[in-house]
Order: sequence, then structure tokens, then C-alpha cells
Amino acid sequence: MAMTLWLHNKIVDPLLQILRKGAEPKQLAFSAALGITLGIFPICGVTVLLCGMAIALLGSLSHSPTVMLANFIATPIELSLVVPFLRFGEAIAGGPHFPLTSDALKKVLTGHASHEVLLSIAHALLGWLVAAPIILAILYILFLPIFKVLVPKFSSVPLSPRKPLHSHSEVRLKVRDV
Repeated sequence: MAMTLWLHNKIVDPLLQILRKGAEPKQLAFSAALGITLGIFPICGVTVLLCGMAIALLGSLSHSPTVMLANFIATPIELSLVVPFLRFGEAIAGGPHFPLTSDALKKVLTGHASHEVLLSIAHALLGWLVAAPIILAILYILFLPIFKVLVPKFSSVPLSPRKPLHSHSEVRLKVRDV
């Protein structure tokens, strides 16, 4: 019950608010894909900063609430993908296989990271850098049809600023009445 309430308050309600604003499905699909792609960055704690920088750089191409909500949703996925990104980066670089032991984790947490730990972080970053464009493209392709269905269903605003709220004849009538 508490988990359902939490999911509703933190994910469902914000998503419904986003959909009711009437943003373009393409913009929402891109923003959700971007938020998740940046949200799975293999260094914990920096994804919000990355999303903020992306929003600032992309401006109106992205929908900031969607990017941030997707980033939030991606957090548990981020933790589960650190090791696959590490192994992928090792394979790309041809680097040594880093043993994931409690001793290595202790060194990272206490700030006594060895050269091997730093190299493993670089490998995880490399794995993410290579995978990120592919992940972004796949997520966009998956999200676009979903948002094309959801936006009209929940939106109270026209899909595009190019579509007028009123017909031209209504506007003329209103002007003549004044």
C-alpha cells in the first residue's frame, strides 16, 4: 500500500501533469530517452548534474520535467548497469578484468582507490559512452508511439503551437464584436 502510494505520488502524478501540458510527443519521447540514458551513467550521484547540463544545452529541444522524471525513474537501473558497463568497457579497451571484491569497494569508499580501481571506472565510462547513443535511439523509437497515444488522451492543450486554439473565423467574429 505504501509503495503504491509512493509510486503514484512520485511517478504517476508527475507523468500525468506532464501529459496534460500538451507537449509534442517527439519532444517527450526524446526527453524521456535522454533522461534515462543520462540516468544510467555509471557514476552514481552525477546524473542530475548531467541532466541539468543537457537541458541547458538543448533548450527547447528537451522537456526538462520529462528529462528529470526519467532520470529519477532510471536510478535503480543505473545501479544494475554499472558492472555491465564496466565489462563492456574492458572488452572495448582490451583491458584487464577487474575483480569486484569487497576490498576494492572498501578502497573506493574510503578514498584509497588504486590505479586498478580508477582504470575500472574509466572502463565503465567507456562502456557507457559507446552504448549511450544506441540506448538513446532505441528508447526514442520505443517511447515515440507511446507518447503519440498518451499525449492526445491526456492533453487539454493542442499538440502544436502551429495549431490554433480557435479557427480564423472565430477570431474575426470576436474582433468584430469588440
